[in-house]
Amino acid sequence: MKMFAFTTLAASFLIAAIAHADTAELTRQRGQFPAVWELAKRDPTGSWAKLAAGLESYPLYPYLGLASLQRRIKEARPEEAEAFVKAWPDSLPATLLREAFLPELAKRQDWKSYLALYDAGTKNRELRCRALQAKLALGQKIDFAQDFQPIWLSASDLPDACDAATSWARSQGKLTPALIWQRIDLAATKATHAAVVAALATQLDGSDRTTAEHIALALRDPATALRQAGTWPDTPRSRDAVAIAVERLAKRDADAAAEKWDAVRGQFHFDKAQQGRALRAIALYRASSYSPDALARLSALPADLADDATREWRVRSALAAGDFKATLAALDIMPPAQRDDARWRYLRGRMLAKLGRKDEANAVFRTLAAEANFFGFLAADQIDSGYTICSSELPADKSADTALRKDSNLARALEFFAIDRLAEARREWDFAQNGLDAGQRRQAIVLAAKLGWIDRAVYAFNQGEDMRLYTLRFPLARREQIVRDAKDGDIEPAWAYAIIRAESAWTTDAKSGANAYGLMQLLPGTAAKVAKVNGLDYSGAASLFDPDVNIALGTRYLGEVAARFDGSPWLGSAAYNAGPAAVDKWVAARDTLDPDFFIETIPYKETREYVSRVLAFSVIYDWRLNGSTLPISSRLPRIGQAYEPPGDKVARKAVVCPATKSAAAESAAVPPPSPAPAQSKAQ
Repeated sequence: MKMFAFTTLAASFLIAAIAHADTAELTRQRGQFPAVWELAKRDPTGSWAKLAAGLESYPLYPYLGLASLQRRIKEARPEEAEAFVKAWPDSLPATLLREAFLPELAKRQDWKSYLALYDAGTKNRELRCRALQAKLALGQKIDFAQDFQPIWLSASDLPDACDAATSWARSQGKLTPALIWQRIDLAATKATHAAVVAALATQLDGSDRTTAEHIALALRDPATALRQAGTWPDTPRSRDAVAIAVERLAKRDADAAAEKWDAVRGQFHFDKAQQGRALRAIALYRASSYSPDALARLSALPADLADDATREWRVRSALAAGDFKATLAALDIMPPAQRDDARWRYLRGRMLAKLGRKDEANAVFRTLAAEANFFGFLAADQIDSGYTICSSELPADKSADTALRKDSNLARALEFFAIDRLAEARREWDFAQNGLDAGQRRQAIVLAAKLGWIDRAVYAFNQGEDMRLYTLRFPLARREQIVRDAKDGDIEPAWAYAIIRAESAWTTDAKSGANAYGLMQLLPGTAAKVAKVNGLDYSGAASLFDPDVNIALGTRYLGEVAARFDGSPWLGSAAYNAGPAAVDKWVAARDTLDPDFFIETIPYKETREYVSRVLAFSVIYDWRLNGSTLPISSRLPRIGQAYEPPGDKVARKAVVCPATKSAAAESAAVPPPSPAPAQSKAQ
C-alpha cells in the first residue's frame, strides 16, 4: 500500500511538472511570436525564419509562413503556395493564402496553376468567376446553370472578375431577357440598387430597356420618376416602377408620396400587389410619424393589402391615441401567427383590463407569466406572481474538452484570443465551427467561456433549450468593477450589466457603424466630455477598447442620461440608444401614456426592442447578482415621476421554475444579439 501511494503521488507530481512545463513553454512562445510575426510581414531577407526557432509547436506558427508569402505575393511561385496549402490543409491560413494568391495567378494568366490551387467550395464570387475564366482560357466546359447562373442572380453588382464569364454567357445566348429581368427584380426589391438596374437596362432592347430605365430612376430619384410617370405607358413593369417610386418617396416624404399617388393612380391599372406596395408605404410612414390621419389610413387599408407591419402600426396608432377599443380591434385582426407573439398577447391583456374585462385579462397574463421575457415579466407583475426563469447548466465533458483542445483550427482561435488579437480570433473561430458537429460546438463554447471568451456563448445560445443556460448567456464578468462603477454613476449594477449585454454582447473590441466603441458602445466625443467632467482617464477612441476605461465612462454617462429623465431606467435606456433629443421629442408628444404603452409607440424599431431587451436583462442580472429581483414595473416610473433607486427594504420578486415549465416558453426570452453591435449607440 505504501509503495502504491508513493507511486501514485509520484505520478501526480510528474503530471503536474509536465503541465507546468507545457504552460511555461506556451508562455515563452506567446512572448516570442508577435515580434517574429511582424518581422515576417515586412522583412524581405527572410531572417524571420531563424528567429522562429522554437515556435514550430505553437498553434499560430502557420501564420508566420502565411505572412511571408503574403508580403511577397507578386514574386511567389505556385509550388510554394501549393506546398503551404499541403502543409496546412483544411485550415484558415490555407484559405487566406488562396484568397491572396489566386488573384495574382489570374493577373499572370497562369490558369493551370489557378485551377490547381482553387477550392471549388469557396463562396468568394471573385475567385469563382476567375475559375470560370480559367476554364474558358483552357478550353474546358462550363455548365451555365450550375456554374454561373447562381452568381449572375445577385442583387448587387458583380465584380470585374466576372466580366469574362458574363461575356461568354451572353455570347452563348444564356442571358435571356427573362434572366435579366429576374436580376432586375432582385436588385429592385431586395437591395434597391439603382446602379445595378441601370447597368442591366443596357442589356435590353426597345421598350424593355426604357421600362428598366424607369425602374432605375424610381429607385434613384422617385420624385422625378413620379413627375415623368404621366408619359409612361400603362404596362405591368411601368406600373411596378410607379409603385416603387411611391414606396421610395414615402420613406422621405409620406405627404408628397400620397399626393403623387392620388395624381397617378387613375392613369394606371395597378394590380393588388402594386396597390399594396404603394398604399402600405404611405400608411406606414405616416403612422411612424404619428400623423393625425395615420389610424384612419391604416384602418381603411383593405385586409388583402395589409401585412404584418401595417397591422402592427395600426395597433400603435390606436394605442398612441389612447383608443383602447380600437387597439383591441387592431389586435383581433392579426393572424394567429402574428397575434401569438408575446408583445401582442401582453397588449391584448392590458386592453382587456383597461376595458374592464379583468378575468379575460388575467387569463392572458397567467399564461404569459410563464415566459422569461420582458412581456412575461410585465404580465407576472399584473397578477402579482413570481418570475419564471428556469436555469440549467451544460454537463461537464472532460473527454470532449480534451479532444477540442487538440483541434488545430479551434486551438488557433483560442490562442489568438489569449494574445488579445480578437478579430483574428473570431475569424478562426468561425472557420473552426464548420468542422464541428452540434455537440462539439456547444462544448467549444463552454471551453471558450472557461478561458474568458464569454461573448461566444452570448452569440450562440439563443434558442430552444440553450435559452436556459443563464450562467453562460448572462456572465457576471468584472463584478467588483461594475458594482463599484455603477455606484459611482448613481445607477443600479443590474442595469449597467444589462446595458453592456445589450450594447456589445460582451465583445470588448466592438465598434459600430456609428463609430461607437467597446463594451458600452461610447462615441469618442461623448467619452471625452464625460472624462473631463468626472476627472477620469481617457486617451482617445482606442482606449475605449479597454474595459476598465469603457465601463468607468459608460456608467457615468448612463447616470447622466438617466438624470436628464428623472432617473428613469426605461427612458434612460431609450436615450442611451436613440439619443436624448429623440426621446425629448417623443415625450413631448405622448407624455401621458403608461410607460409600457409608450415603449410600444417608440417610432424606432431598434429602440423599441432595445428598451424591452435592456429591461428584461436588468431583471435577469438582478436575479443573477442577488438571487431575487426587483419587479420590472418598479423600473417603469411614469413620465415626470422621479425614480429613486430602491433600497434594501423594497420587496423583491421570487424567481421560480415550475416542474412543468417547457423550454419552448423561454425560446423568445431574448432575441439573439446582432453579429455586430453596430446599431446601438450612446449619443
